[in-house]
Amino acid sequence: MRTTLALVSLLMLGCGQAARADDEVRQRRFGADLFAAGSSPYVGQAVKGDLIVAGGDVRIAAAVGGDVLGAGGQISLDGSAARNARMAGGRIVVGPAARIEGNASLAGGRVEVRGAIGGYLQAAGGKVLIDGPVQGDVYVGAGALELGPGARIAGRLRYLGGAPLQRHEAAQVAGGVEQREMPPRKERRPREVAGAVFGVWTLGLMVLAAVLVGALPAFAARLSDTERARFGWSLLVGFLALAAAPAAIVLLLVTVVGIPLALLALLAYPLLLLLGYVASGIALGSLLLGGLRTARAARTGWRAAAGALGVLVLALVALVPWIGPFVALAALIAGMGALLLALASSRSASAQP
Repeated sequence: MRTTLALVSLLMLGCGQAARADDEVRQRRFGADLFAAGSSPYVGQAVKGDLIVAGGDVRIAAAVGGDVLGAGGQISLDGSAARNARMAGGRIVVGPAARIEGNASLAGGRVEVRGAIGGYLQAAGGKVLIDGPVQGDVYVGAGALELGPGARIAGRLRYLGGAPLQRHEAAQVAGGVEQREMPPRKERRPREVAGAVFGVWTLGLMVLAAVLVGALPAFAARLSDTERARFGWSLLVGFLALAAAPAAIVLLLVTVVGIPLALLALLAYPLLLLLGYVASGIALGSLLLGGLRTARAARTGWRAAAGALGVLVLALVALVPWIGPFVALAALIAGMGALLLALASSRSASAQP
């Protein structure tokens, strides 16, 4: 849970920073944790808790007392992490002086590991280089993997790749090497295809949320306030709409006069479901953004980015076994109800003289 909350904060900072036009680097402390975002954030002072950082060119040269979570175009780690490191970007470099006491999960176009890792290593990228000590097992999925002369893997190396392993004669793997070739694209498993579809669908919903907030900021704010302040009513109205709309469409279809209206409802109903889910994402993003307590939180760019983030958080929660689908369904129902209530409120306000 702690890592999930930190990841949410990281995404919030990254999205918020992308919505700004300047290159200012922002740093904010919450207790012992440090959050930083900007075009080129540099962390050179010790951090007692977790470090969450996002930017174009990220450089970390400090001792971190907790976890390190980073996202950016390039991330260079030359400091230390007392726990785990999770980083993703165009290029990830764990320098020779770096030390990660726990586990490391790294993803990027190019991943270079020259420092020491006290636990396991997970790496994914176009090309991965390991040229340092790793005390646990190593799992690599990459187009190419190279073990340098300084590689000292105490556990087992499992490599799924498209090219043969390049191993220096001085490299050591105590637990042995298990290598499998990456299957051709046409032979990939249905789960991988489903994952790609999920990613594209979620990205589309995030874009839709950002566009809605950017185009209709006042209505989006009213929508968020409605769902948060009248959540119970939103659930009730949304449930009635979810259950009654199909029955109403069927009744309209059996009447000649109601067929045009039924066809229109058939087109509108899926759109209502889609917008209801996005509405809950916007409300969640607004709630997360409110925690920053900064004047910039009222800017449309930040609110649009927060709406996209809220949709992403809902999508990730929906993947949690057993609980996730129920949370997603509740979000969809509450979002539909809040949307209908907000529309009714807007119409009532416009009808008043």
